[in-house]
Parts: sequence; structure tokens; C-alpha cells
Amino acid sequence: MIIFFICITILILGYKFYSPFVEKQAGIDTTAATPQTRFSEGVDYVAIHPVKAFLIQFLNIAGVGPIFGPILGALYGPIALVWIVLGNVLGGAVHDYFSGVMSVKEDGKSLPEIAGHYYNVVFKAFMLIFTAMLLFFVGVVFIMSPAGLLSNLDYFKDTFLANNTFWVLVILGYYFLATLLPIDKIITKFYPIFGGLMIVMTSLIAISLLINAPHLPVTGDFLAYFTADHAHDFLEPNPDGLPIWPLLFITITCGAISGFHSTQAPIIARCLTNEKYVRPVYYGAMVCEGAVACVWALAGIAAFPDGYAELKIMLDAGGPGLVVNHIANSYLGVFGGIMAIIAVAVFPITSGDTAFRSLRLTMVDAFNIPQSLRNRMLLAVPILTIAYFMTKLDFTVIWRYFAFSNMLLSTSVLWLATKYLFDRGTFHWIASIPAVIATAVTVSYIMTAAIGFHLSSDFGKPIGAVVAVIGLVLLVLAHSRHKTPAA
Repeated sequence: MIIFFICITILILGYKFYSPFVEKQAGIDTTAATPQTRFSEGVDYVAIHPVKAFLIQFLNIAGVGPIFGPILGALYGPIALVWIVLGNVLGGAVHDYFSGVMSVKEDGKSLPEIAGHYYNVVFKAFMLIFTAMLLFFVGVVFIMSPAGLLSNLDYFKDTFLANNTFWVLVILGYYFLATLLPIDKIITKFYPIFGGLMIVMTSLIAISLLINAPHLPVTGDFLAYFTADHAHDFLEPNPDGLPIWPLLFITITCGAISGFHSTQAPIIARCLTNEKYVRPVYYGAMVCEGAVACVWALAGIAAFPDGYAELKIMLDAGGPGLVVNHIANSYLGVFGGIMAIIAVAVFPITSGDTAFRSLRLTMVDAFNIPQSLRNRMLLAVPILTIAYFMTKLDFTVIWRYFAFSNMLLSTSVLWLATKYLFDRGTFHWIASIPAVIATAVTVSYIMTAAIGFHLSSDFGKPIGAVVAVIGLVLLVLAHSRHKTPAA
């Protein structure tokens, strides 16, 4: 039990003490006019109260990622909690914070436009391709996962509500409205409520686990996992036969670090009324997502009497959705189980719609398309039509491409943040060290993954390590030559 509280305490301390240091490097100006003040047009540049902005950002980034990913990551054992906590405070929250800072400083623009400003047109094109690809895959994943979850509920059995296609069409219809309408018509009205619901439901799951879970990790066993006798476990396969490096870091992204979050940054960056709100909204929302991920990782580790073997059997039978269903019903009763399942279905929908909205904004910024209703429809209709046909493909294939593009984009954003800090002449290591590590993970994954070069681990892992070392050496050389004073 103490392990869980240690994880939550580290997240809180990270926000309390590390995030102000990060903010100090960013050049926040509380007297500057924000994009919302300068470009208010009633569609995307709309003033939002900072509490609402936080809840919307939290819900935008916290779909099924911090639930499904940590459940899958629980098969790797206690190190899953270590990755979530350290990855969040030192990597993911920094990534999200600078995504918000750079968008606010660049008129609320999307990532490709920011990349073009700080690097060049080639990097801009690279970011445009992978941002659009990630947003589209996220949207498709967040159609398929909630539709599958809703259609398989026992309460809908033997009714038309058990039809997966029905739910796909319902979710697509909602996505069309959310993509098309001004942000204050749906998102600012309902998302703060859903964000509060996620916090309440996650808290109930956590309390129930801490009281009733049959296999809470014992502190002594947890520490023994990292002793010299167990040090080799870091590179050994998990019970599912998959090596921790680099697959743990790809499996658990949301909660630790996720490139998808950076695509959501411009939505709220266009609505903040003061730069002082960037830290609580972006860094704060990511820390909260880390807490959600810890709860569900703990659920995977502790909620099954037969341990990892039972978890794996359930994952093989029905995936993370079945695990969520089992845990919700087992620990919260019938009513609580219904509420938890509905919540888990709602959360990915509220990330999917903003994924398609962000895709529209990215295309608008890239090609300078006027924001008329006609133009918004011309973008939304073909995007969602293609998305419908993509839902007919194998979910696991879509998820693999989503996972890779997600990690690649987060790595690119960390390098973008490094350039931002280099130009300011401030402490770039807060972004550049995570960028080096993320580069090693990404390269190792694409070298060994079936969707990449499919090399053996004996070759793929060293390549990732070599690339990381080269990146670190280049950083040290660049740092020694860069003497630009702070702005």
C-alpha cells in the first residue's frame, strides 16, 4: 500500500517543486496579451476560466491511454509504476508544458507551424505528416475502443445496442458536431463535468483497491525487485514474453509521456487569458493523468488473486476493456460498475473528438484556410468518412501505428522544446535529456518492431543506445558553443 502513496507523493512533489523550476526557464510573461485576447473570433479563440481550461485539457489527454496502457504495462511488474512516475515528472509533464508554452507564444498555432519557426520547412513538413497521422489514428482508435466497450456491455445484450456498427455511427455523428461547432457550444460546457467524473471514478477505484485488493505489492518485495539479484530483470521478458526495453515505454505512454498531448495543446492555448495559467493547466493536467495511470497499473498488479497469470488470461480473452469491466464490477458493485464503464467509454470519446478537431486546426494552419462553416464542413466530412472505413480494420494494427507515431511525435516535441530553450539561453537539459532518452526508445522500437525493421533485440537495442549516446555528445558540444544570453 505504501508504494502507491509514494508514487502519488512523488507526482505531487514534482508539481510543487520541479514545475516552478521548469517554468522559470520558459520565459512566462504575465503581462503579455495572449492569443485569445488578440485573435478572439468566437470559434476557437474563446476565453475560458483557468479551472475549466484545466479540466478540459485533462480530459482531452486522458482517454483510454492512462487506463489501457498501464493495465497492459502491469504485466511488466512494479517497474511499470517507476516508469509512470519518473517519466511523468521529468518527461511527460515537461513535454506537455512546453507544448502549451510554445503554442501560446506562437499565437496558438499548431505543432507543424511552430516547428517551421524554430527549425526549417523540412522539419515542419515532417511534423505535419506525423501530427496528422497521429491525430487520425487517435481519432480512429477512440471510435473503435468505446464502441467495442459499449456494444459488449451485458446490460445491452440481445438488443440493438449490442451492435458495434450502431455505436460507431453514433460516435461519428457526435465527432462531426464537436469538430464543426465553436468550442464553447459543447466542449467548454460538458468537458469540465466529465473531467470531474473521471477524477471521482478513479478515486473510488483507488480507495477500493487499497482496501480490498488481494495482491497489493509489499514494500520489501518491491525494493528487492531492484536489487543486484534482480537487476537483470530490467532487460528480461515479462510474463507475456515481451522485453521491458523498449516495449514498456511504448506500452505505457499516456500517464508517462505522449506525443498526442502536444496535438491538444493549441486548443487550450487559444483560450487562456494569461500566460500564468500555462503551468497549472498543462503540467498540472499531466500530473493528474500520471495519478490515473498509477491507479490502473496498481489495479493490474494487485486486483487478481492468481496474480499476473490471471491478468494475462483476461487480457488474452478480451483485452484491457474486459479487465476494466472486471475491476469496476468487482470493487464498486453493480451501480459503481455501470458508472465506471460509462466513464471509461466517455473518456476516449472526449479525446477522439478533440483529436479530429485538432486535425482540422492543423490543416487550417498549414494551408491558411479561412474558418467559415463551409470550409469546416469540407474538412470534417472527408476526414470522418475515411475514419469510418478505417474502423473496419484490425484494432491491433491501428494501435501499433498509433503507439509508434505517438512516441515519435513526443520525441520530436522534446527536441523542439530543446531548441526553444537553446534560443532563450536557459537550462535546456530539462528537455534535452528526456529527448535523448525518448530518441533511444523510439529508435530501439522501430528497429525491433514488426512494423519497423524487425531486427533481433541483439541488434536493435544497441542501435538505439548508440543513437542516444551520439545525441548526448552532440548536445554537449552544442551547449559548449551556445552562448546566447537569456531573453
